[in-house]
Parts: sequence; C-alpha cells; structure tokens
Amino acid sequence: MADTSASTAGSKAPFLTDVKTLRDRARKHIDEGSVTAGYAADRDTVLKLLNDALATELVCTLRYRRHYFMARGIHSQSVAQEFLQHSNDEQAHADQIAERIVQLGGEPDFAPEGLATRSHAEYVEGTSLTSMIKEDLIAERIAIDSYREIVQYLGERDPTSRRMMEEILAKEEEHADDLADLLVAFPNEDKGNERSGRAR
Repeated sequence: MADTSASTAGSKAPFLTDVKTLRDRARKHIDEGSVTAGYAADRDTVLKLLNDALATELVCTLRYRRHYFMARGIHSQSVAQEFLQHSNDEQAHADQIAERIVQLGGEPDFAPEGLATRSHAEYVEGTSLTSMIKEDLIAERIAIDSYREIVQYLGERDPTSRRMMEEILAKEEEHADDLADLLVAFPNEDKGNERSGRAR
C-alpha cells in the first residue's frame, strides 16, 4: 500500500508545521495581524510596490474622470461612458490595494504631494477626444508592464498580494483592449479640433 503521509519527496520532514507550533506562533505574534511567520516576502519592499501601484491607480482615476467630463464631439457620449467606467474601476483597484497595504501593517499613501511622481502612469489631460483615448491607452500599457513585473516579483513570496495584482492586471489589459478598439473606431474624428484645444 502506498504511503499517504504528508511528507516531501525523498524526505521524512513533515509537509505541514505541527499544530502546536502553529498555535504557539499565532499567540506569540498576535499584534502582527494577518502577517505570520510564514510570510516570505520583504514587507517593506512589498509595501513600497503597493503604494506605487496605489498612486498609479489614483492618477488614472483622476485622469479618466477629467476625460469623462471633458469629452466632446459627435461620438463623445459613448466614449465618455467608457471613461467613467474605467475611472470607477481604477478607484476600486485603489481601494483594494489600500486595504491590502493595511493588512500588511502598512499605511496607504494618499498624500496629494508627490502623487504624480510616485505613479508609474502620467496625468496627461489631452486636447481632444482622440488624444484622451491615446493618453489613456499609453497609461494602461505602462500599468500592464509595471504590474506584470510586480506579479513576477511577488511570486510565491506573497500569494495574496500576487493574486490581487493579477486580477488588477487582467482588468488593465481589458481597459487597454477597449481603448484600442475606440481608436480603431474613431481614428481621426477630431483631428481638426486638436489645434483649438477642444474636441467640439
């Protein structure tokens, strides 16, 4: 009969920590909340990465919100609704990240000072409907690359933060796809209005 005991291949070491040790650890470090001895990542590094991602989401929320209000032109209504939805998604991402930062014993950095420099993406207002779409697509592409690197860094060190960032990454890829479709639909619809700074 095959040995079904929880042990690693080629070793007699138990796969799981014994219950008594788990209980003792939990009581000893109760002030650390959800961060246990099994947390393998450098917490300071993870908090820095998450706060940078938080800044990115906040800047994207604000940029999309401005674009929602400033959208003008024949196709502006449908595009503006897309901007609003993306803004709401980015705010939800910011809330998720802030919550995780607190779970890790850190403090989410919402300070307006330096927000733009902490963010990976830029805050570019855009001068027309097309330029707004392009700037938002550029920002999404930046977020996709930087979030993919964060996911790779976290790996198995912090699977909870990694899964959260993977979910956010998937949404950013969806946003980028939406914006790329908009550019195909309206490639130069307001080209003549870019000189005037209005998309009317």
